[in-house]
Amino acid sequence: MSRWWKIVAVIVVAIPILILGAGTGLLVWKFGWEAGSAFLRGAFLGAKSRPLTSRTFERTPARLERGKYLLENLTGCFACHSETDPETDVPLPGKLGAGIVRNIPEVPFPIIYSNITPDPETGAGSWTDDMLARAIREGIGHDGRPLLPIMLYEVYKDMSDEDLASVVVYLRSIPPVRNPLPKPKLPFPYNLAVKGFPELITRPMPSPDFSDPIERGEYLIELGSCVNCHVVEDLEGRRLPFAGGQLVEALSGEKVAAANLTPDPSGISYYDEDIFIGVMRTGRVGGVRELSTAMPIRFRGLTDEDLKAIFAYLQTVKPVKHRVDNTAPPTYCKLCGRTHGYGERN
Repeated sequence: MSRWWKIVAVIVVAIPILILGAGTGLLVWKFGWEAGSAFLRGAFLGAKSRPLTSRTFERTPARLERGKYLLENLTGCFACHSETDPETDVPLPGKLGAGIVRNIPEVPFPIIYSNITPDPETGAGSWTDDMLARAIREGIGHDGRPLLPIMLYEVYKDMSDEDLASVVVYLRSIPPVRNPLPKPKLPFPYNLAVKGFPELITRPMPSPDFSDPIERGEYLIELGSCVNCHVVEDLEGRRLPFAGGQLVEALSGEKVAAANLTPDPSGISYYDEDIFIGVMRTGRVGGVRELSTAMPIRFRGLTDEDLKAIFAYLQTVKPVKHRVDNTAPPTYCKLCGRTHGYGERN
């Protein structure tokens, strides 16, 4: 179960569990310490939030270029905060960052993605730099409300201070778009549960050592939230990062299994740098088999240096024997408990 859907499940059953007196222990045992304790923190302690500061980020050409690179090729912010082409997930002309209301089948209420363009009335034009920074890394909106963790602040919390400044500078530069949206209002008990996820960042966040390919690759993979799709849990609830098998939705609506990216023979042990870059650039394996549209095309814009670093890091992760193949008929997998191609071989 992916992290967001686990959160939804926790919220759906948490109130009955607490009312019936089953207590914290059962909630935590059933859904895991992280999700269960987050609900309880939010319900009883409220959201962690810091006062806004007057800090501003100097607008420089280097930051503008870096922010554009990160948002358009790695973080995927515009894929969520824009109306997109249904076949490519690329923002439509005039809709970049303008926000949108999305209905997600597994979520019992509409998700409102804010207008993050510099429009002063319907967007982020009146927000301070620190409002944007706090929302991106700490999960507290410009108006002080806690944001749903579907906004990946739990991923971006490790973003360096310099990259955060670059992202904010670039957001200030995109064309303002007037696009009024409904005011977000979560129903009970989601309005309580969401308070348990934001975390304060009060220390400096230095940039990684970009000269070290593995450290650089780990940082890029984190900001690209790659593990969110390519992680799976075994039947005992143990996380298997990059082992694949999680079912994710393609642009067509079809559910496909994420690939095993570990260096196990059932993963990508046969890849070298050139093969990896070729797959990421073209969206094809071996120049023939096309990747599912569940794999975002934005990563094709990453530089060779960054793709090499990502590959270098993937070579260091723990190998996991987990055969996953979307070209084969889906069968039950005894490792992850899902149904995917080659599941019977695990």
